[in-house]
Amino acid sequence: MEAFSPTPSVLGYRVDRVDLTQARELIESRIHDGRGGFVVTLNPELVVRARDDVALREALEHADLMVADGIGIVWAARHQGVILPGRVPGVDLATDLLRHGGASVPAFFLGGQPGVAERAAEVAEAQYGTNVVGVHDGYFSDAEAARVAEAVGRSGAKLILAGLGERQERFLFDHQHAWRGAVSIGVGGTLDVLAGVAKRTPAWTRNTGLEWAWRIAADRKRWGRAPRLLAFVAHTLRSGRGVGA
Repeated sequence: MEAFSPTPSVLGYRVDRVDLTQARELIESRIHDGRGGFVVTLNPELVVRARDDVALREALEHADLMVADGIGIVWAARHQGVILPGRVPGVDLATDLLRHGGASVPAFFLGGQPGVAERAAEVAEAQYGTNVVGVHDGYFSDAEAARVAEAVGRSGAKLILAGLGERQERFLFDHQHAWRGAVSIGVGGTLDVLAGVAKRTPAWTRNTGLEWAWRIAADRKRWGRAPRLLAFVAHTLRSGRGVGA
């Protein structure tokens, strides 16, 4: 996917130097001309996990568009001498695409607990006029993954929003042949936010880059992620200032 300026390497991954509007426009162009693509919203946890997960690392390396979701990525880029336009949070990118796409871009919502994707679809249809052509929860086994991917492909969706936790990037990369011509994006908890079962952090945390800290402090299940973020900081400091063009 073409970038608006030379794409720098940040911590070994080529992060597109685009803001939210530019990212949306690039994705829309891929949808409308039938090229499709695999989009990654990169955050520190992905970088850390990919160090020990070969399949995940391969998926990240083959993204058609990679945007800086986490403030840690923007900070790491700056440490390497790269200035990015800012964050492109997955939830903002997804809702912006839905808002501008309306009924003209058939979408598939994949992920969340049973009932979440359905509720998110109802909200998107009411708020944005989205044509949701299919939904599926995220509770399927690896053995069922191919069947789910085929269902997504048969739906005719051109935009696939997937919130599948730690396996979402691997799933989208491994099965992209099932929906040729569509753009797929790993969007984390976006469907939960749309469905109203989860709330975004306060605006001040997003504006100051402390959204990650708020989420960890507010959710015991996320406390185990703190060591990953500390590992990310250490990895960034060791990476030096080398930048690939």
